[in-house]
Amino acid sequence: MKKIIHIDMDAFYASVEQRDFPEMRGKPVVVGGSPHSRGVVCAASYEARKFGVRSAISCYQAYKLCPEAIFTPPRFEVYKLVSKEIRSIFLEYTDLVEPLSLDEAYLDVTVNKLNIPHASTIAKEIRKKIFERTGLTCSAGVAQNKFLAKMASEKNKPNGLYVVLPGEEEKFLDEIPLYSFFGIGKKTYERLSQLGYTKGSELRKAEESFLIGEFGKMGAVFYRMARGLDDRDVIPFRDPKSIGVETTFSHDSGDFSFLILTLETLSKELEERMGRKNKQGKTLTLKTKFEDFTVKQKSISSDSVFYLADNLFQQSSNLLANVWKENTDPFKKIRLLGISVTNFVSETIDQDQPSLFG
Repeated sequence: MKKIIHIDMDAFYASVEQRDFPEMRGKPVVVGGSPHSRGVVCAASYEARKFGVRSAISCYQAYKLCPEAIFTPPRFEVYKLVSKEIRSIFLEYTDLVEPLSLDEAYLDVTVNKLNIPHASTIAKEIRKKIFERTGLTCSAGVAQNKFLAKMASEKNKPNGLYVVLPGEEEKFLDEIPLYSFFGIGKKTYERLSQLGYTKGSELRKAEESFLIGEFGKMGAVFYRMARGLDDRDVIPFRDPKSIGVETTFSHDSGDFSFLILTLETLSKELEERMGRKNKQGKTLTLKTKFEDFTVKQKSISSDSVFYLADNLFQQSSNLLANVWKENTDPFKKIRLLGISVTNFVSETIDQDQPSLFG
């Protein structure tokens, strides 16, 4: 039986800003552009979330929801340094660390460096060390697989710990609404709800064949989810064949300007990820998922390389414009946008090459 921990930093970007700037502590903080700019929210503090501010909405919309919020630009270099410090704490216990982003990771502590028998003890120690060394809080979930650990880390957020004990997996999932299941979005939840499934215990009553008939291969995934089954390993390192970012909107969007703003934010994030992995590639792909769950991908290849945000933004915007022109008869709103780079070259990135986004 595996022992998996999922660590998720609490409102990471915003919490770093509140830590470094005392005047922001206890106040709603929005990391992104100015309230009257074309920017998109990268992160929001818990104080701002109480007003409905979420990542991926426009900064102007965030301002309307919370006029008293403090708007601050992201400092990705600082976030990267803090993330590196946090990761060093993970490595004190295990080398099986799978980062999902700067602010969350899975750890397999089934066999750990300090021979600590209980994963919950390790999770408590990690949370304590993170706070002592960075001044930041995190939430942790402990379970026998990745799916359950991820779900458990949300249970007592922020600054909490939850352990799913062996044999209690289904009991843990019973009353959790399906819209909170990792991997089930708003539209999928609406379809499940129409079928009479709104929480874990109800979904468990569905036959696997029925779910596959309704949702295709994802139906088999939902069947396993309801039973807390997940056999994925924690993979500490992957030589990526692609690097990408994507976001699913809280509401399907038919606003082209908003979609362009989203691509601007995604481009900045993708540059940061590629810089962290020291990668550059010759093919850029735009992924668009529509309200009916159909997916369209468009790519562009070049003799030069993609990795700078300004170029990623310009080229992905052109691809989106082509998708937009074809989006007729009938017009479909968009629920997800993503961009990725593939076809990597072996040369390292010239870090001195300027970016228009700084």
